[in-house]
Amino acid sequence: MRVIIVEDEYFTATGLQALLTEIDPDIEVLTILQSVSECVEWFGSHPEPDLAFMDIHLADGPVFSLFERIEVTCPIIFTTAYEEYALKAFEVNSIDYLLKPIKETDLQRALDKVKRFSHTEQKVDNQALMAKMMQALNESQVSYKSHFLIPWRDKLIPLSVDKIAYIRADSKASVIVTTDRKEHFVDLSLEKMVQELNPKLFFRANRQYIVAHSAIQSMSVWFGGKLTVTLAIETPEKIVVSKAKNKEFKEWYQGAYDPDTK
Repeated sequence: MRVIIVEDEYFTATGLQALLTEIDPDIEVLTILQSVSECVEWFGSHPEPDLAFMDIHLADGPVFSLFERIEVTCPIIFTTAYEEYALKAFEVNSIDYLLKPIKETDLQRALDKVKRFSHTEQKVDNQALMAKMMQALNESQVSYKSHFLIPWRDKLIPLSVDKIAYIRADSKASVIVTTDRKEHFVDLSLEKMVQELNPKLFFRANRQYIVAHSAIQSMSVWFGGKLTVTLAIETPEKIVVSKAKNKEFKEWYQGAYDPDTK
């Protein structure tokens, strides 16, 4: 079976690849893609795989926007860190989902379902399925955090998201840096953090940084079509936005970027 993995978290992607090989050594992972843009380019120049694993939240927007740009007919198994998405959006025949962190037993179940489906003459209509899923997601009324509770000694101190300048990755956790330059350790991955925050106010610039709209002071054109972002407070290193995310970032900053439709 030839599969692709669409996932912008490196360790999640390689972990899934290792699980697939352990379950079935005959499974060939053709590529790991990290964004909607990479998917459009890859599907436009390669034969479709037998199966695709796709994370819902990618660096340049929700994976559903892929199906507005190209036709994908292979079976898809979606991955998500949020069970509330799964409860409504994945109650659809011939499609499956995996909750993160992915367990071997759940992965085996999903693969078995795909194999059963492949023996039928039923065709996959991903566009129709995406329409149903988007409707279900819109009805789920996702809310975003207004505060984080920061542990301090024997207390929990409320921290308003309005005070956040940026968030940087720290191994499997994150460090929130506020506008007054104070640092707060949070036991959540950067992937989880970006899903907790309002996408109109925060943007994941790269694997290491989430930036707050209100903290951005300037942007500079860098080599290779990239951007560097300067915040109102200093950062340990340059915050670089890749060429692939350049357009989305500028649209987001100008208020034209809609994460639900991109």
